[in-house]
Amino acid sequence: MLERAKGIEPSYAAWEAAVLPLNYARAGPTISEPAGAAKRALPGTAAAATASRPFYPPARLRMIQPPIITGGTVIAWLRTIVEDPRTERVVMSLIIINAVILGLETSKTVMASFGPLLEVLDHLILAVFVVEIAARIIVNRWAFFRDPWSVFDFLVVGIALVPATETFSVLRALRVLRVLRLITVVPSLKRVVAGLLAALPGMGSIVLLIGLIYYVFAVMATKLFGHDNPNLFGTLGDSLFTLFTVMTLEGWTNDVARPVMEKHPQGWLFFVIFIIVTTFMVLNLFIGVVVNAMQAEAMKAEADEREAEREMIQEEAAPILKEVKKLQKEVAELRAELAGRTAKTGV
Repeated sequence: MLERAKGIEPSYAAWEAAVLPLNYARAGPTISEPAGAAKRALPGTAAAATASRPFYPPARLRMIQPPIITGGTVIAWLRTIVEDPRTERVVMSLIIINAVILGLETSKTVMASFGPLLEVLDHLILAVFVVEIAARIIVNRWAFFRDPWSVFDFLVVGIALVPATETFSVLRALRVLRVLRLITVVPSLKRVVAGLLAALPGMGSIVLLIGLIYYVFAVMATKLFGHDNPNLFGTLGDSLFTLFTVMTLEGWTNDVARPVMEKHPQGWLFFVIFIIVTTFMVLNLFIGVVVNAMQAEAMKAEADEREAEREMIQEEAAPILKEVKKLQKEVAELRAELAGRTAKTGV
């Protein structure tokens, strides 16, 4: 009796060996336990009632089943194509090829020799982009327009469809924006742009601070050097432009500092202080804010990946844990029943 009771405890290895050869193309997403389980269970027990009950395999085994498409066949077919990683690689390759073509179109020599061919290739690639965007809209419907990156792709491709007339001639130059679609295709580029956008709110205070510093130094420079150097500091606007040139450190010594020092020998001190405050301090604050934002974005992406892996593992393990608990409960019932029968037989 005890051996028969132990015989209903199937190990995972035995279950997997019996389940894997089954035909997963049968109707319904379930399979039955190995044959003979009902015979090994004691009659009249919960194990016998559940021995032939459908058993749900883990998610990693259910994925072996071929997809069965019923209704909405076109949308389901489009979804498999749009979400296929190979589609993303093809789109990325076309974006790079299109960028090369747009660059070659700027050469008069190349256009004289291969102009018609380049235009045909450009139109074919644009047609592929239009079809891809249309397929994504059909598959995702309104959710497509709730994704900022999808809206960006839509606008970039839409600009390329505007006819190059005199009114919209400037839009023809904007065709090169299609190259920016690489941002939405390459995840690392998308994280960098997301980090930069996340840093914009923190940059507001820094922009206000550097604006105040510019204004203070521009007023001081106009008062100190405006009379002797009207070309550089004659007005407040001239002073702001000159100080911006000084901040870039491009020729500030020969073009700005030395002419001022001819009349104001100690004028170098003013420019050194301005460079230290703006170039070496305030601008580094911009870098710090951007780096912190990008680091936060990278940590967020890692957390999302860990959460996705955790959910996948839980989804795969949940059916197995559920069946193990059922088996434990059935074994406990059988052991209790066996103990009762043994006690009656002994009496």
